[in-house]
Amino acid sequence: MPTKAVTDANFSDEVLNSDKPVLVDFWADWCGPCKMIAPALEEISEELADKVTIAKVDIMENTDIASQFGVQSIPLLILFKDGKPAAQKLGAAPKSQLKGWLESVL
Repeated sequence: MPTKAVTDANFSDEVLNSDKPVLVDFWADWCGPCKMIAPALEEISEELADKVTIAKVDIMENTDIASQFGVQSIPLLILFKDGKPAAQKLGAAPKSQLKGWLESVL
């Protein structure tokens, strides 16, 4: 299942009220490292579709969510379980590292 775009308006429904863990990628169009990890996140989203949903929040368009979770540097990945942040990873990394980290915190 491909990554899904999430906004201030539907963040609660899509992330906080999800019945499975959601990894949220906080990103922006001008962020080079964000664009570097995007294809890896798409692949991981397909590979781990039964375990986790991967959502993307554009911090320039969704400032409420970004400020609510104190997003200051991107790319920032936050894993939400049962509506609460359970783990986070800052910065770009190769797909193998991203997937390994995600599997270790799921």
